Amino acid sequence: MSTISPLNALLDLPFRAFPAVEGPLSGHTLAVKDIFDVAGLPTQCGNPEKNHESAASITAPSIQKLLDSGARFIGKTQTDELAFSLMGQNSHYPFPVNPRAPDRVTGGSSSGSASAVAGALADIAIGSDTGGSIRAPASFCGLIGLRTTHGRISLSGAMPLAPSLDTFGWFARDMAVYEKVGAILLGPDAQNFKLNRPLFIPLLEHYLLGEAEDTAFRSMYGAVASHLGHAKSARQSTASMDDLYLCFRQIQGFEAWAAHGIWISEKDRHLGPGVKERFEYGSTIDAATYATQTNRRDLFRSELADVLKDDGVMVLPTVPGAAPMVGSTFDELQAYRERALRLLCLSGLSGFPQITLPLGEVHGAPFGISLLGPKGSDSALIRLGSAILSAAERRN
Repeated sequence: MSTISPLNALLDLPFRAFPAVEGPLSGHTLAVKDIFDVAGLPTQCGNPEKNHESAASITAPSIQKLLDSGARFIGKTQTDELAFSLMGQNSHYPFPVNPRAPDRVTGGSSSGSASAVAGALADIAIGSDTGGSIRAPASFCGLIGLRTTHGRISLSGAMPLAPSLDTFGWFARDMAVYEKVGAILLGPDAQNFKLNRPLFIPLLEHYLLGEAEDTAFRSMYGAVASHLGHAKSARQSTASMDDLYLCFRQIQGFEAWAAHGIWISEKDRHLGPGVKERFEYGSTIDAATYATQTNRRDLFRSELADVLKDDGVMVLPTVPGAAPMVGSTFDELQAYRERALRLLCLSGLSGFPQITLPLGEVHGAPFGISLLGPKGSDSALIRLGSAILSAAERRN
């Protein structure tokens, strides 16, 4: 797999044309993360040895829906190795560039998709979110990104990482475009969510990196509060944030090893730093630990559902701050990752939808704020996000 300069976002693969279709996405370009099958192209999953010669025979159904709605496919995008990273730095290939902050990472694992949209190579780019791979890159690159309710959009034809956590997502710069995609892939919610009761967990703000991030978050919160009203403090889970982080990490690790362990064990796959260690960690988690953590997740999901009911929306920082610098050390990136996952794991463990909105900046780089809603409130979250962004634009 090689990549096309200058952004290293799109893969250098044979051109694949699809029949032109008139529909709601006519005139919009589409790029697809290279864990999704696109007929006639290989699905390489960010690893040089993964399906590097064989081409997919069928396009993933969710991608096909967008093509059938008029989107024009322009190519597949780079992904972090086996989608098991959060920074957008695949050790096998040139890193995708963050057009909004070129000295900072794009975030991953949907790295090329975020880069392509932020750099205006594509209007829409598809990604996935297991631990934060839509929300973090969207915040880092100044984009809109929704982690959908777990299971709401089909992941058939996509490489699994941790199936009970994996979700479909997409990026766009423009909310009108974002809403079009949502209408096609989500349709209406099963019930009429009001989402007019804003909530927050004060502890989450402690994961912000410093005073500048705190100031930037409060400015974004002000924009949200201008539309929703001020948030009330929500009851915290009986599990601590460290407990929830460990729960997420062990479920993800166990399932990732179950999905890829046999393939990895067949021979040296030359996994990059970080990815290698995460798979090794997953191989050490036994079924009893997985069962215990699954029960802990079930309890957390029930507690969060009781807090949100059908009208609550949690307001929280998407990530601790701006994207880390491209030249950060491995230890610096790992420290950021662990801090970020304590914010990102709430949606991941619950399976509830979370949208990040590009409302802020810190240190001259993009910084997003998130809204987390009840299970199945994806379309309502998009509408709420649209209203908040529109109001913020009018004020500016």
